[in-house]
Amino acid sequence: MSATSDPIADMLTRIRNAVKAEHLKVDIPSSKMKVAIAKILKDEGFIKNYKLIEDNKQKILRIYLKYTEDKQPAILELKRISKPGRRVYKRAIDLNPVYNNVGIWILSTPKGVITNKAAKKLNVGGEVICEIL
Repeated sequence: MSATSDPIADMLTRIRNAVKAEHLKVDIPSSKMKVAIAKILKDEGFIKNYKLIEDNKQKILRIYLKYTEDKQPAILELKRISKPGRRVYKRAIDLNPVYNNVGIWILSTPKGVITNKAAKKLNVGGEVICEIL
């Protein structure tokens, strides 16, 4: 297997594909950033849960996907905003609600990996990692 140049985009793509295939869970190679993103997804109600599984080489992040009673996914759209070739930064005053507060942006800030709502409250800007609806 070749190493991916953008592991966050790989994570989002794996989640997107698992949702389209209606899987209950998806396994992703773990990192601190990915765990922080999974924690936000859980706190915001986009996934049921996540856990770290010990492996001989690298820990695996297992994400349990969330669906409604009529099999509609909680995650409608995942989009990578800031990419290795084009970084996107937002100041605190530029952090507006995403789709009338239906969606969120996940930002990497000096205060850690947080949502756009938390960044606005803390009055910090940062790199926009992704957008979730």
